Amino acid sequence: MGMTTHPPRSAPRLFVPGPLALDAVVAIDGAQAHYLLRVMRLAPGDAVILCDDATGEWRAEAQTLGKRDLALRCAELLRAREEVPDFWLCAALLKKDRFDLVLEKACELGVARIRPMLTQRCVADRLNPARARATLIEAAEQCARTALPQCDAPLPLAALLADWPAERALFFADETGGAPAAATFAAQRGPAALLVGPEGGFDHAERAAIRAHPAARAITLGPRILRGETAAIAGCALWMGTVGDW
Repeated sequence: MGMTTHPPRSAPRLFVPGPLALDAVVAIDGAQAHYLLRVMRLAPGDAVILCDDATGEWRAEAQTLGKRDLALRCAELLRAREEVPDFWLCAALLKKDRFDLVLEKACELGVARIRPMLTQRCVADRLNPARARATLIEAAEQCARTALPQCDAPLPLAALLADWPAERALFFADETGGAPAAATFAAQRGPAALLVGPEGGFDHAERAAIRAHPAARAITLGPRILRGETAAIAGCALWMGTVGDW
């Protein structure tokens, strides 16, 4: 068996459509080609790390380089697609730049699935799927993640609760109070999700509906009222550090 040739740490990393395979040739054009050719100044034989969200992470070599496109050959599988903890983030939609931050950090932290919600006090009412996917891909490339999070279309809170899987714990970050988050996470092993609200929080009826749900566990993320994006990031980090893959 040949010796593994690790690409340099500075090698660019890209997500591409898969599945990839040994000696497969991948055509690159558009913005990715511009990045490799004009920004990274790629030369024939240079290494590029490719991921396809299916087979894993590959070392590829630059072959044919044109003015606006290029071809990369998959030379070696570096690692298989990673397994991430079975943890979801159910986050109410926020203003565009703030929800972009939630998507980016959820990806970096290792969340498996993101389920955006619509609530009474949401300022935003829609999510651009192409923008969301681009944000997740950029975050995955930056943090060397090989498995992209699933990101659903937004749905109303009531619909989320009505179709909730019974075996999955739903940790409700309630700004009015709850059990300490870390201890509650540690006591409830298995599939889990974190539910966080919008800028103005949940209204009384929504809070009552969540607390009445059999899967819900009200938690507190500390003595201070957090922004929606802060609560999402802090809660995910705390779960990963308590029972996740940290």
